[in-house]
Amino acid sequence: MREVPKEAEIPSHILMLRAGLIRMLSAGLYSHLPLGLRVIQKVSRIIREEMNGSGACEVLMPTLQPDTLWKQTGRWDDMGPELMRLQDRHERDFVLGPTHEEIITHLVAGALSSYRDLPKNLYQIQTKFRDEVRPRFGVMRSREFIMKDAYSFDKDEAGCGESYQEMYQAYDRIFKRCGLDCYPVAADTGVMGGSHSHEFMALAESGEAEIAVCKEANFAVNLEICAVPPVTAVEPNPESPPTEVVDTPNKTTIEDVTRFLKKKPEELVKTLLFQGGEKVVAVLVRGDRDANPIKVGREMGCLAELAEPGVVKEITGCEVGYAGPSGLKKEIEVWVDPEVMAMTEMTTGANQSGKHLLHVVAGRDFQLERVADLRWAVPGDPCPEDVSKSIEVVRGIEVGQVFQLGTKYSEKMDATFQDEDGSSKPMIMGCYGIGVTRTVAAVIEQHHDDKGIVWPESVAPFQVHLLSLGTHMQEIVEACDQLSEELAGAGLEVLYDDRDERPGGKFKDADLMGVPWQMSIGKKSLEKGVCEATFRLTGEREEIPLEGAVAFLKGRLGL
Repeated sequence: MREVPKEAEIPSHILMLRAGLIRMLSAGLYSHLPLGLRVIQKVSRIIREEMNGSGACEVLMPTLQPDTLWKQTGRWDDMGPELMRLQDRHERDFVLGPTHEEIITHLVAGALSSYRDLPKNLYQIQTKFRDEVRPRFGVMRSREFIMKDAYSFDKDEAGCGESYQEMYQAYDRIFKRCGLDCYPVAADTGVMGGSHSHEFMALAESGEAEIAVCKEANFAVNLEICAVPPVTAVEPNPESPPTEVVDTPNKTTIEDVTRFLKKKPEELVKTLLFQGGEKVVAVLVRGDRDANPIKVGREMGCLAELAEPGVVKEITGCEVGYAGPSGLKKEIEVWVDPEVMAMTEMTTGANQSGKHLLHVVAGRDFQLERVADLRWAVPGDPCPEDVSKSIEVVRGIEVGQVFQLGTKYSEKMDATFQDEDGSSKPMIMGCYGIGVTRTVAAVIEQHHDDKGIVWPESVAPFQVHLLSLGTHMQEIVEACDQLSEELAGAGLEVLYDDRDERPGGKFKDADLMGVPWQMSIGKKSLEKGVCEATFRLTGEREEIPLEGAVAFLKGRLGL
């Protein structure tokens, strides 16, 4: 494509479309064209080599999965609308697999029965499906994608820890071989469950994930679970004046209220109602902070979301924007972030539309059930590893994640084994995913310039791009044909551009496609008996005798 497609927003999406790697069928659905498929195959080969080398065995499981297994683990409901559901002709429910914990556990439960069978690590590379609410960024967030998923089974926690570490190290090697600069960061386990998880984040400005890092303390964690070091609470001031209701008509945001009351945001407290299942709690954070639904959900033990306006009105008796902890119409638990407990008094909503409450004191004017870290960490916050240092926030693309699942699935699906002492025990599981198509996009995000893609040699679709700069001249055609055959005969991967196009257009296309080496033959170079070799990464050019072209390339490619 000559022009930037209007639907493309980030470099990888633009370049994958323009360079002919993918074409969109509909939102979140893409065909992978020959050039793109070759890159997928290169990434998959690296994954297979490292997985096989770590002792894992490849399998292939059904994409179409019966609902019974998902209901057995509870994820039929937990996954929500992201789960692609369908029925067969007999009106039986199925899903298109977004992941395969249920299937692999069912498989292993019927095949392994003794401690002698363990450990086992099984993996596959397969198409997955998730009904993304907003597919975007090309293959970065699509409804159909290719993923490598692996599952380990061990007899005890120590063995699971070893399997986890083996995969952690394999992932580090995989992404390095793909040419990615990655941060392994501690992460939330989410609906996957389990006790321990790391995400592998490819650093990129276009990344959707935010990472809290402190390079001095060698600290990195997904921002959504970054802990905020505790602050010292203060005792209620007995001399604080009584609460006072003030009118704040149509002032529903912190910005509006602070401007109207001539106060600073840190003097206000937000009261936000979160719902998880049937439970609703009031979460209090300082006015200049934001409540973190991931942390709230971890405290609740389930996914947590802001309550619907109708629920807010039922509990507070007012419209959204005026909720406060004092005088709630329906009794619910009040949870407080530690920074709120460090305030001698605060301004809150009055639970009356168009009104706020001054001089509110925690413990005097409202009772609280829990004090916990409930807010988003922000740049400049103390580092959890070393409070004398501070965190910064960078963006990244999640290309892989590893989990220690424990017995979440094995207990529910009766995946047990007989131990040495004759007792029956649940297998200890781990799971490990890599987004194959997402990895391709992440490589482009880190390896491109204003001309196009600049592929690392390890995942490039071809090693050399041969350009014929004179298809109207028989001697140039013959020289290019011969060089193409010689390069291919030497085991090199050659993309041969023999189109009847202008040289300038061919060079632009070659730069766009980003193959590591370009070789061209035109009238002038043929007269000299040379071809021109260009290294895409640096733009370095050399004239190479035609008879030495194969040896030159093999030397530069380290073959």
